[in-house]
Amino acid sequence: MNETKATPFRIVCYKFKQRKTALVAGLFIMLLVLVAVFAPGIAPYDPYLTNYGLSMLPPSAEHWAGTDLYGRDILSRIIYGARISLTVGLTSVLVGALAGVTLGLISGFFGGFLDGLIMRTSDVLFAFPGILLAIAIVAILGPGLINVVVAVSVFSMPTFARIVRGSTLALKESLYVRAARSIGASRNRIMFVHIMPGTLSGVIVYFTMRIGTSIITAASLSFLGLGAQPPTPEWGAMLAESRDYIGVADHMTIFPGIAIFLTVLFFNLFGDGLRAALDPKLK
Repeated sequence: MNETKATPFRIVCYKFKQRKTALVAGLFIMLLVLVAVFAPGIAPYDPYLTNYGLSMLPPSAEHWAGTDLYGRDILSRIIYGARISLTVGLTSVLVGALAGVTLGLISGFFGGFLDGLIMRTSDVLFAFPGILLAIAIVAILGPGLINVVVAVSVFSMPTFARIVRGSTLALKESLYVRAARSIGASRNRIMFVHIMPGTLSGVIVYFTMRIGTSIITAASLSFLGLGAQPPTPEWGAMLAESRDYIGVADHMTIFPGIAIFLTVLFFNLFGDGLRAALDPKLK
């Protein structure tokens, strides 16, 4: 790459393009988003349409992924399920990131009692395995996708807060922040204009990788009956409906399982590529 024309953005793009697996992951994610957006035009059948005469048919030319117990087309349900999984994953991580970034900035910038309160609360949340914390929250709030979003958001917040707090502690004593203080910049301006942009590289990487975790957590909650409720075409709920027919109609579990596996895998690979591109210490 021509060093004289190098800009931070071009350097990041150049480093990202060196990661072939990350590029493939990015293309897969783009394809998945397009499938979710245009699901009504892509899905060959109505995902809710039942036909007991076609119950548990194996994959064929008419039904590429077969049909489920109620004769519904599995491929159509997987396509519509991409909408639900992406929406839950993106929304929950976005809410968790917004809350976590704000708390991390406050904790690192002000220190003292606020820092101790926020970090000790984070420690309490870290004491619970993520899926158990999510189950406890949904058990209190009740089953449903909205409550799943709340649960995943809550256990996403502490890590975002710690990432931002660490960066804030390093940046708040930097020369440009001191200069901003010396000219009378307000605390809010210093926090959100001068400090927060310097914390975003770590946040972006974790945000991307957290989407995959959120999708599999939401699928796990739906599998346990705490998330999406039948007949919603959500991947975890589809696995739950078909678990009693393993060995009889394996396609009912294989295809939703592959959808979850590939989505989580490629989000993690994409996040790993972003980490390599944004971290100057990695070659």
